[in-house]
Amino acid sequence: MIEFHNVSKVYPNGTRGLNNINVKLEKGEFVVIVGLSGAGKSTFLRCINRLHEVTDGEIIVNGKSITQAKGKPLLHIRRDIGMIFQNFNLVKRSSVLRNVLSGRVGYHSTMKTIFGLFPKEDKDLAFQALDRVNMLEKAYARADELSGGQQQRVSIARALAQEAKIILADEPVASLDPLTTKQVMDDLHHINKEMGITMVVNLHSIQLAREYATRMIGVRAGEIVFDGPVTEATDEVLDFIYGKGTTTVESFPEKQQPLEEVVQ
Repeated sequence: MIEFHNVSKVYPNGTRGLNNINVKLEKGEFVVIVGLSGAGKSTFLRCINRLHEVTDGEIIVNGKSITQAKGKPLLHIRRDIGMIFQNFNLVKRSSVLRNVLSGRVGYHSTMKTIFGLFPKEDKDLAFQALDRVNMLEKAYARADELSGGQQQRVSIARALAQEAKIILADEPVASLDPLTTKQVMDDLHHINKEMGITMVVNLHSIQLAREYATRMIGVRAGEIVFDGPVTEATDEVLDFIYGKGTTTVESFPEKQQPLEEVVQ
């Protein structure tokens, strides 16, 4: 589903975000990326859909090179990749329905999307997506009237309306309280299991990674230092990823002090 071939990313200031990454993510996996702040987690995620351009190497998505694609071929690859951000990335003054319909912009001309001329089929998809995350009753509310957890569920619905085959989530629960965190992670888990959508998620919380992931990838200084089933992510492995002594903390609720701050 997603393949990294000798991928490196060097920022203009000389910082190396990724260093010769070679990894293959399979269809239908729930992969959680863990590591300290600055380790390269977000860079890894954002290179997949080319929010960041790689410096060297190639990334293959569904058998096609996204790093080499241009124009319509690039658009078509990106249509299959949904993105969920920590800050929700919604248009706050627009309705929930309009925000979800923005997931359909890759299927229509620019003029149609500017004027909101979405066909009935797109609206049906949007309503189904909202129903999937239990937000149907909020379809006509403004996005800025919602709680943080509700806004994040709208962003999940947007990815579903996009008909994404892959969902990338960059710290999707970092700003949410523990109860809302569970609701959002449960949504992602059910979508993964019931719809077969591949999930690649960056998380601070080891507790959440162990609960939801089928596979954990540990990143340190731009390199993958662990890649395997969650059951193999022992305290010793986590000590290697984060630094010795981090595993004395039993849980890291996302609303509380992030793991990076706990271990520093």
